[in-house]
Formats: sequence, structure tokens, C-alpha cells
Amino acid sequence: MLVDDHAHARQAMREIIQIDPEFDIVCEATNGREAIALAEQWMPDLILMDINMPQLDGLEATKIIKERFPYVKIVMVTVSDDITHLFEALKKGAQGYLLKNLNPASWHEYLRAVAIDETPMSREVAVRLLEEFSSIKTRVPEHSPLTSREKQILECVAQGKSNREISESLAISEHTVKNHLKNILHKLHLDNRVQLMRYAFEKGWFRGRN
Repeated sequence: MLVDDHAHARQAMREIIQIDPEFDIVCEATNGREAIALAEQWMPDLILMDINMPQLDGLEATKIIKERFPYVKIVMVTVSDDITHLFEALKKGAQGYLLKNLNPASWHEYLRAVAIDETPMSREVAVRLLEEFSSIKTRVPEHSPLTSREKQILECVAQGKSNREISESLAISEHTVKNHLKNILHKLHLDNRVQLMRYAFEKGWFRGRN
């Protein structure tokens, strides 16, 4: 489902999505309230949700939809690269965050990964997060429950690397990377990579790498 109050924005999203035969657009909504109603009617697997909309914004709509339909994956789509919006979206239950100015190939790669539960970040968002986290005061690192291999994977995640890129960097299989990430998220009671990065920085486990 595509959700945006601007017709031209929905058209742009539609044109990008339709290039990829793996995705079918089942419905479109123009505001948060309509998105909630259509989510119940159509039960989509994935929702692309704008943030700023009339009647009910995308953040609140995301929260309500995720409470009612936890299986639905929601990716926020916006022109803003405001980190505050990103964190707020994740707190509401969103699986990801796409900037509207990314090229179509990046959209397809990102959304396919979201669909198979890789919960990735775009490299652009990863850079913004590292900039934000670098401002966190230096502190005495707390004890980490992660193994040395899990810490290596965490460093790769902080650089915005995909599972495939991590597997190539560490000379391990993609399947092994996925299992490590599941273990890491389970240990820390977190849902996705962005939450993982923030948690690690706040605990002082490592500083950002360029």
C-alpha cells in the first residue's frame, strides 16, 4: 500500500515500485485515517508511509496499524532526513526509512531486504546516524553481552553494510550473518538495526567508523 497525501508523490512511488515485478500495489491512501481503514480491508504485506499528512500523520497511523496488524511491515518515505523523525518512526513500529531522493535501484534493493526481514538501512541514513551518534559524550563503556564476532558484525551494521557485504567482509556466509544478527537483537531485546546502533553507542561499546 502506498500512503501519501500528494498525488504526484504517489505517482512517483507507483512508477518506482511497478518496475519491480516482485511487488504488487494493492491500494493507495491519502492520509493516515484512510491508511488504517485500507490496511484492514486489504491486509497488505508492506506499506510505504509518508510522515506529514492531514487528519492523521504517518507516525500515528503507523503506531495504530502495527498495534492492530503486527505482521505488516511499514517503511516511512519522506523528503526529510531529520534523525528525530527516524527515531520516532522506529518507536512507532516502522521497519525502515527511505528518502524520496534515493534512486529507484536503491528502493528496490531496500524493500526486497525489508520483505525478507533483513531490516536494513540505506547507506545515506547510516551516515546520518553516525553523525548524530558521534555527538554522544564519551563515557566508560558498559559490559557488552556480545561475543567478539557479534561486535564485528555490529561495527559493519554501523557502517550501513548489507548482510551480503558483511559476509564478504568477514568471510562468512550470509546465513551465518543473519543468524548472528538474530542473536544480537534477541540478546538486547531490540527490533532492528537502527535501534541496535543507537543502543551500542549509548552504552559506549564503540565509536563510529568512517
